[in-house]
Amino acid sequence: MVTPAQPAPAFLGLAGHPLRWRLLTELATSDYRVRELVDLVDHPQNLVSYHLRLLRDGGLVTTRRSSADARDSYYHLDLDRCAHALAATGLALHPALRLTPAPPPPRPPLAPALPPAVLFACTGNSARSPIAEALLRHRGGGHLEVASAGSHPRPRLHPDAVRALREGYGIDLGDQRPRHLDTLTGRHFDHVVSLCDKVREVCPDFGDHSRRVHWSIPDPVAEQAGYPAFARTVAEIDTRVRHLLPVLTPREAQP
Repeated sequence: MVTPAQPAPAFLGLAGHPLRWRLLTELATSDYRVRELVDLVDHPQNLVSYHLRLLRDGGLVTTRRSSADARDSYYHLDLDRCAHALAATGLALHPALRLTPAPPPPRPPLAPALPPAVLFACTGNSARSPIAEALLRHRGGGHLEVASAGSHPRPRLHPDAVRALREGYGIDLGDQRPRHLDTLTGRHFDHVVSLCDKVREVCPDFGDHSRRVHWSIPDPVAEQAGYPAFARTVAEIDTRVRHLLPVLTPREAQP
């Protein structure tokens, strides 16, 4: 008896196309607007938009309206969904190909290298960027240099941001206060991560070799949904922080 052939997993069809794979690799590092993706992959906008729509329909990519310009949208790759799709693809081929998370590589000694320096930026530095700072410091185990700041810092951290970190992760922000991006002028950061569409447009440079990354995350204050919006924001930022950690490497100390 001939066993009917099983259809190939949908992920193979989505990721196997050369242009869609290129879009996935670009979105794996940062959120982008469509015109930025057009420049990165050097293909016509109508073709890029078509393949982005297929990735959205397949559940790998999502979009959010820009808070800086509502006519724009940012595209975001769901790395967790990609991981599940890859695992399911291997399992569909053979049970022995069930994927399990690889153990973290041994952390090399920091000397003579310097710990990676990461800056998180948003507008008010009262919720999103201090949440990201706290979570990366927590997950980095003291092996990272982490800071956050805002273009228009508010007088204090939002109490719901403080509560969400304390109740969800046992992190106490203590007496931390928002600060202005200008207070960090002259410092070098290997990675500068903007979490706000508005601050992305005005964030200053922090060294010629800083890697700029954008996470388009809505302001939980603007959602007017109270504490649940902050809890969702903390969960989303933590997912992104987990995926950021593996790409942070110590930098060479300057003589």
